[in-house]
Amino acid sequence: MGGISIWQLLIIVAIIVLLFGTKKLRTLGTDLGESVKGFKKAMADDKSQPQDASFEKVEAKEAASTEQKAKEKEQA
Repeated sequence: MGGISIWQLLIIVAIIVLLFGTKKLRTLGTDLGESVKGFKKAMADDKSQPQDASFEKVEAKEAASTEQKAKEKEQA
C-alpha cells in the first residue's frame, strides 16, 4: 500500500511530457547519454595510460632548482 504503483508512475511521466515536450526530453536524453559516454571514455583512457612516476621526480627537482635560483637572486 505504501509503494508507488505503475499507474502513478505513468501519470507522473505523462505530466513531465506535457510540461517539457518530447523534443526537449529527447535532446536532454541525448546530451545526458553523450556526457556519460565521454566520462566513461575519459576514465578508460586514464586507466590505460599509467602515470609515469619519474615525471613527479623531475617536477620536484625543477621546483627545487627554481627555489634555489630565487634565493640566489635575493642574496645578490
